[in-house]
Amino acid sequence: MAPPPLRVGLGERSYPVLIEAGLLDRAGEALAPYARGGRLVVVSDETVWALQGERLVAGMAAGGVEALPILLPPGEGSKSWAALEALLDRLLALGIERKDHLVAFGGGVIGDLAGFAAAILKRGCRFVQVPTTLLAQVDSSVGGKTGINVAAGKNLVGAFHQPSAVLIDTACLDTLPIRQVRAGYAEVVKYGLIGDADFFAWCEREGETLIAGNPGARQHAIGTSVAAKAAIVAEDERETTGRRALLNLGHTFGHALEAETGFSDRLLHGEAVALGMALAFRFSAGRGLCGDADARRVTAHLAAAGLPTRLGDVGIDAPPERLVAHMKHDKKASGGRVPFILARGIGRAFVDDEVALAEVEAFLDGELAREPA
Repeated sequence: MAPPPLRVGLGERSYPVLIEAGLLDRAGEALAPYARGGRLVVVSDETVWALQGERLVAGMAAGGVEALPILLPPGEGSKSWAALEALLDRLLALGIERKDHLVAFGGGVIGDLAGFAAAILKRGCRFVQVPTTLLAQVDSSVGGKTGINVAAGKNLVGAFHQPSAVLIDTACLDTLPIRQVRAGYAEVVKYGLIGDADFFAWCEREGETLIAGNPGARQHAIGTSVAAKAAIVAEDERETTGRRALLNLGHTFGHALEAETGFSDRLLHGEAVALGMALAFRFSAGRGLCGDADARRVTAHLAAAGLPTRLGDVGIDAPPERLVAHMKHDKKASGGRVPFILARGIGRAFVDDEVALAEVEAFLDGELAREPA
């Protein structure tokens, strides 16, 4: 029996999140309510489509829905003005109308790009998220954040635009490269670190089996992560109260590191988040907010999962002032200050709007000084 869907509670804009192995093979049944004339445009990338496209097409056809694919190159390079313009032109050529739905079929890049296109096409059409990576399944597909990267930084142009539904087939992870699985696992760990110490302890016990492909571990981790995010989004959809900002643990450091590495495969988003979380906990410990033991525990677990925890792990030796300069472009910056998500302990994250960037620069200088020559 299929597990009951989770729901993101946003009043009239509430939507279900279905999590089940094999869901792609029954996609037509789930997607039929969103198909006008029995057809749906599917936005995907070439890599995902080669691995999973045939399953999706067959699963949609079994439910009487025809897939019209639009394929884009894989990678962060597709979260760009050029890719957005090309996608919008193709959607308009297909005659997409405001009441139509797109299907975003891929990882976080496709979800963000297709969701943003849906948000602005004819002043807003609808879309359904069908995430295929662990990172997208546990994080980016839920909550309605969409956007692209620009020269000044990551996700600086975008919109809040909630999907009509999220369909998560955990079996899609079976074809995911191990590096991508580890990168997505960083976002799983994040939910334990921000507000659920027991879940972090579960990660310490079961994370290795999750990464290795245990179906039960993956189902539990994805369900727990989605439920945590859904609760936060329902409480603070647009980051107006600060509650949703907790989801950015590790991201202020991480986005700066991604900018430094050119938003390339040199540093995947989840890897940057992992390194950013380790830095956030060490920074918190250095300020006396949490114990050194907590910072060491976080660092040790992320490292055991095969994720970077030191700047040297990804070959970053940029001057601290340059990394801090990237942070100044953070979309959450206000009044010349950048909010940081820090921690009073594992499961006890909070927003600090009063961190001086000079202090961050000094901290990063110390981190670089500790790296092996």
